Parts: sequence; structure tokens; C-alpha cells
Amino acid sequence: MLDLIPDDPVIIAVVLILLSLVFFSYLLLRRTVLEFRDGMRGR
Repeated sequence: MLDLIPDDPVIIAVVLILLSLVFFSYLLLRRTVLEFRDGMRGR
């Protein structure tokens, strides 16, 4: 299992940045959809 983790810190940093971008884009899309849904209901 530990063989899958690369030793290069640059690769680890790139993977962490990509994961954080995916996570924050998910949060942004979720908030946008919820706000749009509430706006359509007239709140």
C-alpha cells in the first residue's frame, strides 16, 4: 500500500493542490445550486 505513495515532494504537492481544487469547486457548485434553488422558491 505504501508503494503507491510517491517519494517526490513535488508530485505530492501537485496532487494535494489538485485535490483541494476539486474539493473547493465541489463546495462552490453545491453552494451555487442551493442558492439558486432557494432563489427560485422566492426566499
